[in-house]
Amino acid sequence: MSGVRAQQKEKTRRAIIDAAFSQLSAERSFSGLSLREVSREASIAPTSFYRHFKDMDELGLTMVDEAGLALRQLMRKARQRIADGGSIIRISVETFMEFVQNHSNVFRLLLRERSGTSAAFRAAVNREIRHFVAELADYLEAYSKCSRELAMTQAEAMVILVFNAGAEALDLPNHDRKELSDRLINQLRLIARGATTAVLRDRRT
Repeated sequence: MSGVRAQQKEKTRRAIIDAAFSQLSAERSFSGLSLREVSREASIAPTSFYRHFKDMDELGLTMVDEAGLALRQLMRKARQRIADGGSIIRISVETFMEFVQNHSNVFRLLLRERSGTSAAFRAAVNREIRHFVAELADYLEAYSKCSRELAMTQAEAMVILVFNAGAEALDLPNHDRKELSDRLINQLRLIARGATTAVLRDRRT
């Protein structure tokens, strides 16, 4: 029975998280959600909520962690696609924009809480972004054979551009999103060329 109860508990916890994500929108941020509304959407009694989360803040921090992990996992899959051949930057941008389009509520959470009023939420989002930067830097360091410092600088610049473009893409029609993606690809290529130039210069000195 203990195994069955554990599975049911995890199923209910998942339902609460999914219910909270489903209620986010362009007009509604996490701070606008109530415990009662989330519980009703998850088909549980409000008192049952506390068997899974201490309060709404703990739920929100869990959602931030999940959002960051989902994005990193998606970009890892993009790098696997790159290994099979194709433009590194184009595939990465296309994968990211697909994430923004298909999981807009997840990305909105990261954007809003990054500059929100809660210090704990801001710290959690910044931690997820640092993980994202570090993973990209690992890839750039191995792929470009550059120094760790240069890889981190390049990764940080790229992530800033990508997140800003993602924020802009959220409310754009498909045609405008395509133009934005092409512009982002060109900007990232400029950063990559600058990094390549720096690597060649360092090797000559």
